[in-house]
Amino acid sequence: MKSILKTMLAITTLCAATAHAAPFGGPTAAPEFTGIEKWLNSEPLTMQQLRGKVVLVDFWTYTCINCIRTLPYVKSWHEKYKDQGLVVVGVHTPEYPFERSTDNVMSAIKRFGITYPVAQDNQYATWKAYGNRYWPAVYLTNKKGQIVYKHFGEGSYQETEAKIRALLAEPE
Repeated sequence: MKSILKTMLAITTLCAATAHAAPFGGPTAAPEFTGIEKWLNSEPLTMQQLRGKVVLVDFWTYTCINCIRTLPYVKSWHEKYKDQGLVVVGVHTPEYPFERSTDNVMSAIKRFGITYPVAQDNQYATWKAYGNRYWPAVYLTNKKGQIVYKHFGEGSYQETEAKIRALLAEPE
């Protein structure tokens, strides 16, 4: 029993230590938004055109309680930092078939008061491009378009905001 607990503790520690690390030990280029069925609150965006900005990519779906709990933070960061160079892009990737409906997604965007761009990723193309496996998931890119931070699930809001501020302060 002790060896099982030690193994579980080691796995938990390893996961916690790597949850915020950039993939493969260093910054990697953020994948382009791909396979997006519909852009809501925005014309289509590309990572290339967002170079020079700090980009927060938020994978979410509107019925996920964990996603709903993170929305106040994501919305707040958008409002606080949009004029300083932060671009928030919500990538709505459905968990259930009814979440593929654009009308349902638009209704949720209105209900939650989301004003930043939302990409409807019904076929999981952008999700797969990022190698994502979680709702919610936040990826931050620096002004060079490289992923330098990621967080899965709820929490770490102060750490995420501190990273946003640090990235905004970096030169291009």
